[in-house]
Amino acid sequence: MKKYSILILLVAVCLQSCYDYPIDEDGLLITDRAECYVSNFELLGTDYQTVRTKNAVIDTLAQTIDVEVRWGTDLKKLWPQFSLVTDAKLEPKITGWTDFSNLNSPKQWTVISGNRQVRKVYTVKIAVQQLNP
Repeated sequence: MKKYSILILLVAVCLQSCYDYPIDEDGLLITDRAECYVSNFELLGTDYQTVRTKNAVIDTLAQTIDVEVRWGTDLKKLWPQFSLVTDAKLEPKITGWTDFSNLNSPKQWTVISGNRQVRKVYTVKIAVQQLNP
């Protein structure tokens, strides 16, 4: 009986700690963190392999991501993947393939801090690898 009492107490403590922070409309915890940035960026093709020729250049001050893709990449069907600082979230959500074919109109996503107070718009600029003659 004593084991069950301890187990119930542990479960109650765990449940209480989950309720220390409110939850947003996506079911994510709203925390005290004000950090708001992209730490890594990946771009996948239809075979779910990277289409980058080198690492993306992420400028957290200018809030830009510059990425070069291989010659011949189908720009109409790419899957961007963002790594964000802890507790941040991305808007709009990425739910499928993204069309990057209009190189003159870069795509934008907003990174929202864990406390939901800081919002930073990141612009993703795509360049296609040049073939050397």
